[in-house]
Amino acid sequence: MPATHKPSVPPTQRTSARAAPPAPPASTAPPVSPEPPADGATAVGRIPVLDVRPLVQQGRRPAKAVTGESFEVTATVFREGHDAVAANVVLKDPKGRPGPWTPMRELAPGTDRWGATVTVEGKPGRWTYQVEAWSDPVATWRHHAQIKILAGMDTGLVLEEGARLLERAAAGVPKHKKRDVLLAAAEVLRDEDSPAPWRLAAALGPEVEKVLARYPLRELVTCSEPLPLLVERERALYGSWY
Repeated sequence: MPATHKPSVPPTQRTSARAAPPAPPASTAPPVSPEPPADGATAVGRIPVLDVRPLVQQGRRPAKAVTGESFEVTATVFREGHDAVAANVVLKDPKGRPGPWTPMRELAPGTDRWGATVTVEGKPGRWTYQVEAWSDPVATWRHHAQIKILAGMDTGLVLEEGARLLERAAAGVPKHKKRDVLLAAAEVLRDEDSPAPWRLAAALGPEVEKVLARYPLRELVTCSEPLPLLVERERALYGSWY
């Protein structure tokens, strides 16, 4: 789930034009949430997102770009266990509308440092950017399936699990965006008259990969806090204007 933060100031210390409601009994009072992170970028959930950059004065000042300019966003992303993890960057325009997200890649194997080059395409103004990290159940299944099918282990269960994952992923794909590619692969995975390696190959093909790259099945999504981005006109690259 996306990371959220409750106000760090206790209810009894807030001022209000109305009288505050009585506090609930101690036995039923909700737990106090921790204060938001000081750097304005970190989110620690099931999949931590740490040290998002660029970061100017701990997020108190915006990073700057001009319309059409590309820049790199990096973050530390990791999780416990061996399940696959992925991340992406989301830009939001001055009205808070998110654009298409940009997938991130691990910059060096084993470093947990991820990055992506994003491009601002839109009007000047105060934008924001944030990193989303998530568990990738299809990638996890693919890794395990290739090992088990090759060894002839639990082939029926493995292929059925893959079919169900592809059907779940297809539910998030618009009908006109090749949802049928995933559904067809799921049908092949259930074709008991064909050899298991051939059935698995249907779920590993380039068409399936292309659809999943655009519409992945995401679980345990954790979002960093949004960071400010001041987008200026292209002329700002060459000097000031008034």
